[in-house]
Amino acid sequence: MKKTLLLSVVASTMIMAGGDIAPVEPVVETPVVAEASGWDFGGQGVVYYQTRDTHNDDLFSKEASKAAVGLQLRAVNKDLIGGVGAGFELSGITHAGLYDDVVTGLVQSAGNGGNNDLSSSAALTQAYLTYGIGNTSIKVGRQQLPKALSPFAFSEGWNVFKNTFGAALIVNTDITDTTLVYAWVHGANNIFNLGDFEKANGTDGVHMLTVQNKSVEGLTLTGTWYYGADYADNNLGLNSGNDLNILWGDAKFAISDYTIGVQGGTWMDDDFADDVVAYGAKVGAKFGMFDASVAFSSVDEGGIAGTTMREIGGVKTPLYTQMILNQGIISYDADYLKVAVGAKALGGKFGLAYGYAVNHLDDVAGGADNNPYELDVTYKTKVFNDSTTLFAGYVLTDADDNAVNNGDSQNMIRVWGRYNF
Repeated sequence: MKKTLLLSVVASTMIMAGGDIAPVEPVVETPVVAEASGWDFGGQGVVYYQTRDTHNDDLFSKEASKAAVGLQLRAVNKDLIGGVGAGFELSGITHAGLYDDVVTGLVQSAGNGGNNDLSSSAALTQAYLTYGIGNTSIKVGRQQLPKALSPFAFSEGWNVFKNTFGAALIVNTDITDTTLVYAWVHGANNIFNLGDFEKANGTDGVHMLTVQNKSVEGLTLTGTWYYGADYADNNLGLNSGNDLNILWGDAKFAISDYTIGVQGGTWMDDDFADDVVAYGAKVGAKFGMFDASVAFSSVDEGGIAGTTMREIGGVKTPLYTQMILNQGIISYDADYLKVAVGAKALGGKFGLAYGYAVNHLDDVAGGADNNPYELDVTYKTKVFNDSTTLFAGYVLTDADDNAVNNGDSQNMIRVWGRYNF
């Protein structure tokens, strides 16, 4: 019996400071002869804690802290019957008795009540079928989507578990050095609430077409188009009949230990005051055990704050300047600069990143005309034969706005451990 092509997509994580953006490519398995097919089982266990002070609550106080303990089980069969494969993922989350003594909330829930629902809960976060025809793979159902191929609908890796999408995904590699991707995204859960799947754009869904080419050695070109019919009607409660179009491009070039990237695109919707235009650039280099990068992004005020430049299933952006907490700043009317350095030491990697809004809300009527900044300090390592990943991060933010936290800066500490089996 032949195994068919299986699309395996893994989203880029945004855990490390500086949010390194590396292409996540679809992996297509060539059909091979197999004596028998069966199920592969796996999963992960996660312990997660986060505390962030406010004007009223101190670090590590239960009022300023959230946590979660999660267990995720996966089962995959690449050839269930007649060349059709299947995959399932069950995600369970609990506070494990920490509520009201150590924390007052969950960082993520798997129940319909969201983070305010403190009961133990579980959700079927992936359930899909796969099939392959020649150099074309098909995947239909609840699944993860990668940022490298779907920059405005992708699975984020910074929380306990990744958010997922209800989608039909087709990947073709017939053209040399070229990957063609079509997706119809009709639903999504949320990075904070995995158990609540909602429609992505009413009954219309969102169509996506991506072309990625690597014909030139070291150069990766990616272009994406999203189309959402009646988007404002379905998502903003309007009755305009206007559609949404998103065009986004990304070019990365790597030579030896140096990389350079440029990106840009636009959100086009007649319900916005103007079309949104965004662009960015990044330069990086490696020096032995060290690496460093400088990134810049610019997003104008044409859209609606909180709506544009963020992906639909979570909170992050595809911008090179994405850090641990700054998505609310960089996604709307902001020119932003980020500098990051990293060092491999003590069995892991240290990261240091600083981001500064050169301009923020300057062009919005009544805007704060402020310059918020963020500092990220992180450490990440693998232990126990690489089965377990440990992370610790400290984040300092200052909104430069007296209306935010009474003008005080904020400190956040995030730690987690992730055991894969």
